[in-house]
Amino acid sequence: MRQRYSSQGRLDIGSIAQLELNVECRDEIVPILAGLQHIFMQPALRLKLADLIAVDINEESRSDLGREGFSYWQVVVLATVRLGCNLDFDKLQDLAENHRSLRCLLQVGDWDDTSFNWRRIRDTLCLLTPETVRKINQAIVSHGQSFHGDARSEVRADSFVIETNIHYPTESSLIWDGVRKIIPLCVEIALTLKESGWRQSEQLKKAIKKCNRIVSQISSSKSQNVKSGLPNAYKNLIDRTENILERAKTLQIQAEKELKADGRVQLLKTWIDLTEQVCNNAHRRVILGESVPNQEKLFSMFETHTQLYRRGKAGTPNQFGRLLLVFEDKAGFISHYHLMDRNVQDKDVIVAQMREVQKLHKGEIERASLDRGFHSEENQAELSKIVANPCLPPKHPQQYATYLEEATVEIEYSRQRHPGVESLIGALQRGNGLKRCRDRSELGMERYIALAIIGRNIQTLGKHVIAATASESQAASSKRNVA
Repeated sequence: MRQRYSSQGRLDIGSIAQLELNVECRDEIVPILAGLQHIFMQPALRLKLADLIAVDINEESRSDLGREGFSYWQVVVLATVRLGCNLDFDKLQDLAENHRSLRCLLQVGDWDDTSFNWRRIRDTLCLLTPETVRKINQAIVSHGQSFHGDARSEVRADSFVIETNIHYPTESSLIWDGVRKIIPLCVEIALTLKESGWRQSEQLKKAIKKCNRIVSQISSSKSQNVKSGLPNAYKNLIDRTENILERAKTLQIQAEKELKADGRVQLLKTWIDLTEQVCNNAHRRVILGESVPNQEKLFSMFETHTQLYRRGKAGTPNQFGRLLLVFEDKAGFISHYHLMDRNVQDKDVIVAQMREVQKLHKGEIERASLDRGFHSEENQAELSKIVANPCLPPKHPQQYATYLEEATVEIEYSRQRHPGVESLIGALQRGNGLKRCRDRSELGMERYIALAIIGRNIQTLGKHVIAATASESQAASSKRNVA
């Protein structure tokens, strides 16, 4: 049983409208709570967010039956605070149980025994879909832009890599990851089918682990004589793994006939396919000496959507994750974001995404600034049709110098303001958890990004709300010049 929000007043809960926040506190939670308080005081916006949440939370159940769950408003508050303050679920639980202002916004009083167990919070937030969270973000941004008269007239955009939560990938470690998942599955299925042949499963795992360790030791050696033994070490690892894979395939074929509805059979097939792919890539790269294309590589057995990016960043030449494109408007709101596919780059998506942003801004964008990674002659021509004054510098140094000499006042203004989007990216990585995604799977990453964007936008909204009444306060101040 769930409700939009509690409409019944309680003696142990103060009114959200009368909640007083310490605007001289510099902690990031203050503007976030101010933004949430402002949203709650807007009935139309509050109902819209609650109805969007209800679509996902009660997609397969009725809201008027069963035990009481979080209200839709509580889901909005918990989802915002989690990545708005870059908290893990344990810290979010502690705040929900002990932070007086947050409990007031959650409509939970001192006498209320509502459980905010971290598992309950996690399981509830995982019901949200990225598309629903995107719609919530659009509603918040559309409302927030009303605080800034011409917020829609300008955007600046850039992309950055969000790392997936994986260990450093090598073919040997990935093969070991696959084998240590395949063997226990085979043991379980064999017991169900009453088949023999997997009694020495622990010894099989130890043998593969030893081969993996030998490969790692040879790879880390600085001696060329030692490194010359790497092909043989890999061959031994691959041969042993292929023997296990053949036995696993035989068991899988038998299980498909006798255990058709068992999910473990499909899971076993998935792990076999992934391990075979890694073994094939290792054979081609190490033994045959081929160069394996990036799109054919696998960088994690658990986060298979991970991609390798070499963007020349200082200190991090190799980044494993996914590219995220963000657009910031003149008021500092992230009005649009896009998680790129594995095999595309900035210049491949910018035109289509700029059309989408122009639509979200109701056709009011006059200036747009981008960096040189988005440039191509075709993009320059297409963006000129979408935005009146696009700032898209060319990559070549001589062409860039000519571009600056011929730049109009509008383009020069956009170019000078563009570095501010780097400040936004830094804020997202440090303050909103977008340095490294802590949720699992590609769907989990999309949801994680969407919730982080909402946290940042509500914090921005809160700063505008506080600045309207206490412009000199610490909570309203920002080192980022977005106006």
